[in-house]
Amino acid sequence: MMVLYHLCDRALHLLTIPFKLRLVLVKELVLDNCRSNEGKIEGLTDEFEELEFLSTINVGLTTVAHLPKLKKLKKLELSDNRISGGLEVLADKCPNLTHLNLSGNKIKDLSTIEPLKELGSLKSLDLFNCEVTNLNEYRDNVFKLLPQLTYLDGYDKDDKEAPDSDAEVYAEGLDDEEEDEDDEEEYDEDAPPGDEDDEEGEDDEEENEEEEEEDLSGEEEEEEDLNDKEVYDEDDEEEERGQKRKREQDEEGEDDEDD
Repeated sequence: MMVLYHLCDRALHLLTIPFKLRLVLVKELVLDNCRSNEGKIEGLTDEFEELEFLSTINVGLTTVAHLPKLKKLKKLELSDNRISGGLEVLADKCPNLTHLNLSGNKIKDLSTIEPLKELGSLKSLDLFNCEVTNLNEYRDNVFKLLPQLTYLDGYDKDDKEAPDSDAEVYAEGLDDEEEDEDDEEEYDEDAPPGDEDDEEGEDDEEENEEEEEEDLSGEEEEEEDLNDKEVYDEDDEEEERGQKRKREQDEEGEDDEDD
């Protein structure tokens, strides 16, 4: 079970996470555009021991020294803050990071990101809009400094674009939905036999009703045919009577001529 809390774009000057949100089940926490208290996020503690994704975009952070120990954290969004150093603490606080976004911070040289080599699982690093990206041979030097990296600023060493993380999340969501559907189907298969018998009984009733309707329609057609036949017989009788009267009149005329 995954729990996601999204508190971005709230008009807060002081961010304090309510105690009720400190749940062991929370795996994703988004605090974008909130305001930290002197670079600290009050209430963000190591009680979030299952946290895998943390986003603190544009919250006014100047350091990551106050982050709690989040051993299961894999993705950390720190873009558009004022961080200029102190990244060495991440290896201790978030040892299993795979994605780190430092775009839009005050990182000016390679020595600032050198401590990230202690993050052995780090695969993706973003430094967009940081001054360090203006250095000569910036990309080559970063890949040499951090050999564990696969993607830098969204591209690998061969300038191949990284997969869309949003698409990955969407695909995961589809997989979850398919699993739910499979569970529902299994539940239906395990339903008590009585339910199946009821369904079969309903099907039989529907078939009987259809047969009765067909019988009624057949009887109506037979009645119509009989009525048509009676009308036809009456017409024939009337025609015969007319012909008989005509013959009688003709015979009377012949008798008058003989007289």
